[in-house]
Amino acid sequence: MGRFFGTDGIRGRAGQPPLDDATVQKIGRAIVRALGVRSPRVLLGRDTRESGARLEAHLAAGLAAEGAVPESAGVLPTPAIAHLARQGARDREGGYDLGVVLSASHNPYEDNGIKVFGGAGRKFSPELEEKTEAIIAELDSPLLGPPTLAQRDLTRAYLSHLSACYRGRSLEGRRLVVDCANGATSFLARRLFEGLGADVTVIHDAPDGRNINHGCGATVPREVADAVVRQGAEMGMAFDGDGDRCILADAAGRVVDGDHVLFLAARDLKARDALKGGAVVATIMSNVGLEVALGQLGIPLVRTAVGDRNVLEEMERRGANLGGEQSGHVIFRDHEPTGDGLLTALKVLEVVAAAGRSLAELAAELPVYPQVLRNARVRDKADIEGIPEVRAALDAARAALDGRGRLVVRYSGTEPVLRVMAEGPDEAEVTRLVERIVQSVSRQLG
Repeated sequence: MGRFFGTDGIRGRAGQPPLDDATVQKIGRAIVRALGVRSPRVLLGRDTRESGARLEAHLAAGLAAEGAVPESAGVLPTPAIAHLARQGARDREGGYDLGVVLSASHNPYEDNGIKVFGGAGRKFSPELEEKTEAIIAELDSPLLGPPTLAQRDLTRAYLSHLSACYRGRSLEGRRLVVDCANGATSFLARRLFEGLGADVTVIHDAPDGRNINHGCGATVPREVADAVVRQGAEMGMAFDGDGDRCILADAAGRVVDGDHVLFLAARDLKARDALKGGAVVATIMSNVGLEVALGQLGIPLVRTAVGDRNVLEEMERRGANLGGEQSGHVIFRDHEPTGDGLLTALKVLEVVAAAGRSLAELAAELPVYPQVLRNARVRDKADIEGIPEVRAALDAARAALDGRGRLVVRYSGTEPVLRVMAEGPDEAEVTRLVERIVQSVSRQLG
């Protein structure tokens, strides 16, 4: 995707290239030039990282230098900015041409990133990203002072949108636990779920700039799962730092991931004759059990490369209205072209209410093959097939799993990490195969 943009925008260590002050200003200038719109209105938002406000100020300086009119919505989830850019928060002043989010999603607080959404609420296309990068390379400008940045409180508009998307029964009497990951949903989740009548216990909703995603949220779902059991709640939901993922937990403390959500939502949509495109779209990381369960319902599962952009492109190509990732990015395209953790939680609550059964009962109907995922940190992203020791470990795993499981090995698009995932009928065997690959990679590339 080039020198700056990865699979989810620009991401890196805050204060270091490409997220140093001068480069961020260049990025702002280049975005406006690449867009090619005169005096575009740009809505900015950020998560709770301590570096967010500084990056926002320098990005705004670059945007304003090219004639853009930046406005800040402050701390809001990524999907909120995407939605508001799409809808334009329509008022007498008109809408937005772009939405830009300062966030590194599920990464630790030291990192940050820049995600760009067009007026349709979709991420910048690869073509616009390449154009932006080419412009950045040509820019050599002095550091600018930050402009006066207008502040917009759009929280109510976003919450109203979410509430309107919920078509289930009142949540009165339902006990929920919500883990906000000390991130962008920290100031919204309680208002949303209590506004729909639920009895809510919120954890990890006290961001201090450094505790985002730390031991909590969608990447540590055991935290909310254990809290559900302690509280005697019906279910829990955990979001990541920028609020575009949701992982749930049932009353017994079992984790309910994106594959479960896709299964439950697909079955519900099919029963209502509302599933579009003749398929559900997921990625190569989704469990083979999802493919089996959907197949029994007569619903094909179409797999793409990892990344919500890839999922969305395939959904649009097929006219599908449901797709997502095991990690908790789920796209309900009837409502939004992006994953939204709060919306995902609402849709699961809708399905549970309509079925008149517990989340535990419903989720248990998805057969899950043992799946092991490990990460190996690497100093560079070399061709692993060309490294004899690693190739031998890969070949051994492929032979062992042939016809009985799957092996997926890929580099992360946002971190210096090789992800190794395998699934099969024997968890101990799968674990052994994955660990051998990870160890060989660590020896050769760590």
